[in-house]
Amino acid sequence: MADLEQLKTRTRADYRYILEYRTRWSDNDMYAHMNNSIYNHLYDSVLNAYLIEHCGFDLNTSPQHSRVVHSHNDYFAPISFPACAELALRVNRIGNSSVTYEIALFEKGQEAVKSVGEFVQVFVTRETGRPSPQGMEPNMRRGLERILVKSIPSKL
Repeated sequence: MADLEQLKTRTRADYRYILEYRTRWSDNDMYAHMNNSIYNHLYDSVLNAYLIEHCGFDLNTSPQHSRVVHSHNDYFAPISFPACAELALRVNRIGNSSVTYEIALFEKGQEAVKSVGEFVQVFVTRETGRPSPQGMEPNMRRGLERILVKSIPSKL
């Protein structure tokens, strides 16, 4: 993942897929901004929406399903009800059976990023719950490659 200062400069153009979410009154906490747990819920929703829409993933019948093995989030500014959030998704790395996502949350009509998170997901076979020796399904890999952002290695 990029360093914190770099994450604070993210724009919508840094991402390949955006999903809108209308905040709800119940998303706010006692401090009148969206509760931290809601961010993870939304991040999980945007990446699964992408998998279903663009990777042929079916929650009930796909031969593989996924497990989130790592997640974290950096918060830069609050968002609260009533607002429309824009969840921006990209893939930073694809492994044999794992994928590292970066998800940003923007507020519609505002340029500055509100938060940036990371999820690492491992695709496992339904029968064993373990990663397949063949890796993730080809349709899944192709769909994820569409939103893969290849970083340029820094020169020392």
